[in-house]
Amino acid sequence: MSVFLQDLVMKRESKSYTDSVYAILTAANLFQGPKYLLSGLTGMAFKFSVHQQLLPMSVSAYGQWGNEHKPAIDNLGILTIFDAGRVRHHTFPYYQQEAVNAVKSSLDCGIGVVYWIPEFGVIHGYDDGDRVFYIQDGCSEESQIVLYDNFGLNFTTFWYYQVFGDKVDIARQDMILESLRLAILDWETPFRTLPNTDIASGKLAYVYLCQGLKQGSFNTHGAVYILDSYMTARTEIRDYLGDAQGIWTELDEAYQLYGLLAAMIPRMNDCIRAHRGERQVDLSRVDELIELLTQAELLEDQAISHFRHISARYPDLKRTTIPRWGSHTPR
Repeated sequence: MSVFLQDLVMKRESKSYTDSVYAILTAANLFQGPKYLLSGLTGMAFKFSVHQQLLPMSVSAYGQWGNEHKPAIDNLGILTIFDAGRVRHHTFPYYQQEAVNAVKSSLDCGIGVVYWIPEFGVIHGYDDGDRVFYIQDGCSEESQIVLYDNFGLNFTTFWYYQVFGDKVDIARQDMILESLRLAILDWETPFRTLPNTDIASGKLAYVYLCQGLKQGSFNTHGAVYILDSYMTARTEIRDYLGDAQGIWTELDEAYQLYGLLAAMIPRMNDCIRAHRGERQVDLSRVDELIELLTQAELLEDQAISHFRHISARYPDLKRTTIPRWGSHTPR
């Protein structure tokens, strides 16, 4: 048997996870609207992580993926199930077989699957005859092929997949409120990959980025990739908050602040130049870039303060009630 979802097309424009989810949900008619709306409602636009050496892995190292992605999809009212781990575990072959079956089942229902390639991509077909999955990475129109027997195997040693199911309707204002709370959490959590502290998140990510640029011995490709992702995300936030104007006065004020931040992005982008066919940070403009990022941090910090004022006016049962299972339970 074989399945190939022709209408599912992934395009790299945002974070690879956001791009993957958007392609899957829109093709399955589980989400309608522009990509920046999905990025905002899920809170993915607000995730900002930076490695001390500005390694490119920074962009997807925003925490334990299950803990980050499930609240994001929950806020859309969509059922989601995921599994992940490390291939070094002795039980991996059994999890691998279960994952293969789960992915095929989702595709049989006409819904694609998020898959860590790396980075995140979309499984949009399979063929039992050849025992292969067809995968899109969003960078090429050509599908990649992964054997069932090689599912989850990659140079990072991590494996991850995520499937989606039915949807319930959540009030727009409730989704927006939760997205602001997700933004606050990301901003206030300096390290999301503990015990490692070489990757900073939220407000501290600005410090790591500026320090990395100032030291000079940063990863060239990683610096540009981090900046590109950052500039895209902040543009998404501005557009997302722009659509949400009129609900709360503080939200309108936050929109104005992100508007000022987004207005600086062309100047940030001018600090990146082409060198031998590769985009690199212009070392002669590093001080200018750091100054722009410092101003952006202050603007974003003020915007998050407005989010806090909004959040404080409403009960937050997700965080004030101990869940049956989750991060608050004893290990």
